[in-house]
Amino acid sequence: RLEMHNFGVKVCVIEPGYFKTVITNTDNLEKNFHCSWQKLPEEIKASYGEGYLRQFVEMLKMMAKCYNSDLSVVTNCMEHALTSLHPRTRYSAGWDAKLLYLPISYLPSALTDAL
Repeated sequence: RLEMHNFGVKVCVIEPGYFKTVITNTDNLEKNFHCSWQKLPEEIKASYGEGYLRQFVEMLKMMAKCYNSDLSVVTNCMEHALTSLHPRTRYSAGWDAKLLYLPISYLPSALTDAL
């Protein structure tokens, strides 16, 4: 964003929360994670343990229940950034981006790591 400023280009950052898309499809993600896991050397698998992958997939499925399916929240931010006379520097799209990720970004790293 700052690099483009010297060229007269204003860059707006859109930081969406989690939305239901092809990218966040849990079936696809789980399949890809298991495929990648199978390709890992045994030494790395042993370091992480089988429980790591299982817990990660369970957490992914739990989070998917909260994904927003209304993508207009994101596209509205994009529209505002493109058509506004004075667009904002940052747009947080979605309740989780506004109520969770934005406030967490202001906390000390040690606290965010614990969360």
